[in-house]
Amino acid sequence: MNTPDRAQKRILVVEDEPSIGNMCRRVLTGEGWEVDIAINGRLAQDMIEEKQYGLCLIDIRLPKMNGQELFQWIQKRYPQLSGRVIFTTGDIMSGDTEVFINQTGRPFLPKPFTAEELKEIFTETLKRLTK
Repeated sequence: MNTPDRAQKRILVVEDEPSIGNMCRRVLTGEGWEVDIAINGRLAQDMIEEKQYGLCLIDIRLPKMNGQELFQWIQKRYPQLSGRVIFTTGDIMSGDTEVFINQTGRPFLPKPFTAEELKEIFTETLKRLTK
């Protein structure tokens, strides 16, 4: 297992669209983060079991296990990580998605998003975590 300091600089991006995953990797690596990408919720579970992450960006709509199911699993198995999740989706707030995100109290980044918006939501989330 890696040291907590190193884990704080590691982000898990759970995203099945390669272009978005690659943009996240490029932008966040440029900000000094180590970035891992999981293309579905089941793979994300395996990665969370193997490594510690400082933050997770989770798409709501994923194959094999959606973002809501993954978040519920994180809450049960890794509750300290559940407060370090940021959600994203191109499903601009269907009723169920909106209710779920509001219930979690976690930040949300709608797709499509820019590199600046991505950096901004990570910066704001980190500020809240260090207060």
